[in-house]
Amino acid sequence: MSNVVSTPDRAWLKPALLGVGLLTLYRVLALWWGQLDLFVDEAQYWFWGQELAFGYYSKPPMIGWVIRAFVEAAGSDAAFWVRLPAPLFHAVTALILGAIAREHLGHRAAVMTALGYATMPVIAVGSTLISTDTIMFPFLALALGGYLRLVLEPSRNLALFTGAMLGLAFLSKYAAIYYIMCAGLVALALPLERLRARNYGMILLAFLITISPNILWNVINGFSTVQHTMDNADWVRDPSARAGLNLTGLAEFFLLQFAVFGPLIFAALLTMGWQAIRGQLTLVQVTLLLFALPIIAVVCIQALLSEAYANWAAAASIAGIVAVMPWLIERPRWLRASFWINGAVSVVLPLLTLFAGSLSLDGENLVFNRYVGLDEMSEKIFQLAEDTDQTVIVASNRDVLADLFYTGKGRGFTIYASPFEGRAPHHYALKHPFESTGSTVLYVQKEGRSRPCPEFTKFEINNDEGKYRTRQYMGFVIEGDCLE
Repeated sequence: MSNVVSTPDRAWLKPALLGVGLLTLYRVLALWWGQLDLFVDEAQYWFWGQELAFGYYSKPPMIGWVIRAFVEAAGSDAAFWVRLPAPLFHAVTALILGAIAREHLGHRAAVMTALGYATMPVIAVGSTLISTDTIMFPFLALALGGYLRLVLEPSRNLALFTGAMLGLAFLSKYAAIYYIMCAGLVALALPLERLRARNYGMILLAFLITISPNILWNVINGFSTVQHTMDNADWVRDPSARAGLNLTGLAEFFLLQFAVFGPLIFAALLTMGWQAIRGQLTLVQVTLLLFALPIIAVVCIQALLSEAYANWAAAASIAGIVAVMPWLIERPRWLRASFWINGAVSVVLPLLTLFAGSLSLDGENLVFNRYVGLDEMSEKIFQLAEDTDQTVIVASNRDVLADLFYTGKGRGFTIYASPFEGRAPHHYALKHPFESTGSTVLYVQKEGRSRPCPEFTKFEINNDEGKYRTRQYMGFVIEGDCLE
């Protein structure tokens, strides 16, 4: 593996910065005028930022820290500020990947890689909503860049930097651990003589030191995130009962990757994988593929044995786009078609969010149904609490709780998760379980569930639009003691 250009050259940066910057500005403006309520996960991430810690129920802590920093700097908890890190982090990631491509693959590859990453459909979606993938990507890209440079210039400091960046990626999302697996595959499969065991040892040392606060948090909190990850894997806890061959799930996940990456980028990635097996690619290309395709393969296995969401292999996009874009440059028709398709998604998706409250394909169901009507639901619950003179609100549903905590900040209500048996089912149950003070409370639950107490006053909570339009919820004024 060698550097393709021997002299410094930043000529790629101006066109890349212009293209990525204009697209990012467009996304930021769309966020400002968009009509999407914070989704349950986003509201939960915001809430984590209100209670800074080294770990949380289902994820590592970085996303909570980042959101807290942005809302504190802005002096506002509005959805725009909660989501603003998304397009900015993706813009930074695009430029980091462009720099990696410039160092190892050339000037034009740098520009195309930065623009190719910024226009991928998964990045278009990830710039509209805030997610752990988004926060992980720049750190993962820096770790990849450090690793590739180590091949050229072995250095203790560079190895420590690479491990620290991988650690920060891990503190953003546990999927960063895939890179440990991928680095091992590279070490076994490729003749990288200059990258010795000592370099790997320094990377691992820096990685472990960086993630140690989160490991300690998990120990103190009963390995909460480990338990949640095992729940997501589903078949891990009881393989004999839960594992099976879900061929439909595998096919669905695999086909969705064409939408995640963009159809031509994913097709190119698969084609390059076949060429690598036949020995038709360079050492740089094969190394990059080994940091992408194994991740997709692992999640395919998960999809086959149980289920997998489309974004579970998103970490593969970091090395994958650096590998694919120079390959597409040699195939101009593919390259142009890819940018037309992915570029159209990047332009249209933010535009659609401006009409989220009314956009419908059938005249009845909103396209963005999951992201509309959440704050209206909370407002109706708060109004019911005021009408019934209740200051304590208890709910069992995580989605309802997430928006209650977000929308209800500073409004004088005390919000709790309903009591549970066994392991906490979500963050609110873990950190904010209900404890009775002997007074009455407003208890909110979905219609059809068993009544919480033998004596209660019942109220209907009707919703006219969005996520809860077809989900009937009820409010009960009850004695808090009966919930214990």
